[in-house]
Amino acid sequence: MNIEFKECLEKRKLVWFPLSKRLAGREINQAEDDLIDSKDSLKVKKYKWATIQAYYSMFHTARSLIYRKGYREKSHYALMVALKTLYLGKGEITREILENLQTAKSLREDADYHAKYSEEGARSLIQAAEDFLKSVKEIKEK
Repeated sequence: MNIEFKECLEKRKLVWFPLSKRLAGREINQAEDDLIDSKDSLKVKKYKWATIQAYYSMFHTARSLIYRKGYREKSHYALMVALKTLYLGKGEITREILENLQTAKSLREDADYHAKYSEEGARSLIQAAEDFLKSVKEIKEK
């Protein structure tokens, strides 16, 4: 167990949550809904909302992975730490997925808090969200 993961557990930013395995499917459903909403927002040129919704699609996709392992996160940081430890370290997800999730978080924060967003950013985030969701569904099928 790496030190960041251990610290998240000690600080209760990650907690053991036995019921989480039953909730993983619900998170995938939420990710799919957010992805559809982001595409709809893009079509009507609501790039801010498309960006935010695409990020949350990725967030719920990531959360489904953590739930599968019996944990629940209490922060976006803890979610990233858990993904690195539980999936990247075992080769089940790629570094690119984590980088895309971090980029998505930054774009979402810029859109939400600083009114900085673009069509290009929204489109790239939607593509990243689609790719992430697809890869997680493939993990589930293994």
